[in-house]
Amino acid sequence: MTTSLFDAFDLAGLPLANRIAMAPLTRNRSPRAVPLPLTATYYAQRASAGLLITEATAISHQGQGYADVPGLYTPEALAGWRAVTDAVHARGGKIVVQLWHVGRISHKDLQPGGQAPVAPSAIQAQSKTYLIDANGQGGFVPTSAPRALEASELPGIVEDYRRAARAAIDAGFDGVEIHAANGYLIDQFLRSGTNHRTDAYGGPIENRTRFLFEVVAAITAEIGGARTGIRLSPVTPSNDAFDPEPQPLFEHVARGLAPYGLSYVHVVEGATGGPRDHRQGELPFDYAAFKQAYRQAGGQGAWILNNGYDRALAEQAVASGAADLVVFGKAFISNPDLVERLRQNAPLNAWDASTFYGGGAHGYTDYPTLAQQAQA
Repeated sequence: MTTSLFDAFDLAGLPLANRIAMAPLTRNRSPRAVPLPLTATYYAQRASAGLLITEATAISHQGQGYADVPGLYTPEALAGWRAVTDAVHARGGKIVVQLWHVGRISHKDLQPGGQAPVAPSAIQAQSKTYLIDANGQGGFVPTSAPRALEASELPGIVEDYRRAARAAIDAGFDGVEIHAANGYLIDQFLRSGTNHRTDAYGGPIENRTRFLFEVVAAITAEIGGARTGIRLSPVTPSNDAFDPEPQPLFEHVARGLAPYGLSYVHVVEGATGGPRDHRQGELPFDYAAFKQAYRQAGGQGAWILNNGYDRALAEQAVASGAADLVVFGKAFISNPDLVERLRQNAPLNAWDASTFYGGGAHGYTDYPTLAQQAQA
């Protein structure tokens, strides 16, 4: 019998109603890094997804890179997240939080004491971040020049990841997703384009992956592999991320992740939010070999695919066994009942990109469901 996108799935003991996941989507609606009651409404509206992955959430003040994104490091933020997890669970949903340290993708105005952002190496990103001015107007500005982290600082950041993972479980999340993609701190360590270190964390692949594995080890030791997923983006150019040889790098990552008993590996194919066939280096990335490296090393976590999926492509990925779950992003912004719309093959609401970042309920919790449209 062919597996369907709408079949239930057992995610390392967590029962999911279907194989559709909601992508982490930054919305910049958490002033002082605290999720608002409106945030609980937003996620609860989308609880019919098999798995909700929250917007990226900073593990520490140093990990912040964009204005009004949530955190996991203050009592107020954890109380805000508890309201979110309670609301999602009341609707029968499952939700994990994405753990984030942005590294160099930040601005000194967002950092403790106005200090420089931190990175593996003092290389400024050709990228932008989002600030809100004194008049409440948001906009994108170039990132600030970072400073290189001392090796002696890294255990403290690993501890921040561990502490945030524990806080997430205590706040009611069903698990966490380690954000190791899209040119943020962990990804910056992985890639030779952003990591020019000459110590034990730079140079050969074994050194550049060291920080990632230290983070994974700390989190899985704290909350268990079955509650821990990871997001990877082998070839995305997001946030000035580059490595000329992604295949050996990420196959090494895959083999190294296998022993940790992760609940899932979440793979962004191609350029995040862009072409699925984007490549870095001379050859196209071999995603099947990437997955095979993980499986042959004993990795049993679910394989979750992301980027540019529509209903037909997602059904094909699940039916063929290429994916256990498929992630949808922007379509969830404008369609709180996306699962039902996909099930019926119904038209989708168009999204309003001007409301993606910052603001209030408009463009956040006011998109109609099919049922509401039928009553109008």
